[in-house]
Amino acid sequence: MAKSEKNKQNFKAPYRLLISGFLLLVVLIAVVFYFYDEAGIALSDTSNDDVEYVNIEEDTERIVNGIHVRTGFIVSDGMQQVINNCTNCHSAKLVTQNRMSKEGWTATIRWMQKTQNLWDLGENEGVIVDYLAKNYGPIKKGRREGLKDIEWYPLK
Repeated sequence: MAKSEKNKQNFKAPYRLLISGFLLLVVLIAVVFYFYDEAGIALSDTSNDDVEYVNIEEDTERIVNGIHVRTGFIVSDGMQQVINNCTNCHSAKLVTQNRMSKEGWTATIRWMQKTQNLWDLGENEGVIVDYLAKNYGPIKKGRREGLKDIEWYPLK
């Protein structure tokens, strides 16, 4: 039994030291937080002096330079029908990043109706396709101009 009592004594000293150190650390952290709070110093910047708040209710239909700010759509006849029918299911960015002809937009609508459960657009379909083809039609790019004034040399 004496050996067991000696083992207990050997473990008590480091255990007490560990507990004392932990308590000292907790007290030190509490003191630091107390003085930070008393001095009015925040641990992180909580000032919102440079933040501009926007009233979302008023800002949703804002137009800047002919672009509907919320969606990024070009303002033109049919834009509202596109917003009402296209942005219910996906982002406006999905529309604005594409370029297709009337046939391409119509084929895309048919594909969405067949595979993605897009509803029948009815009389809005023509307006939507016209808007998309006009504003997001293919961009005609020609070839670059031929090179001029170049000294060609024969390859060996």
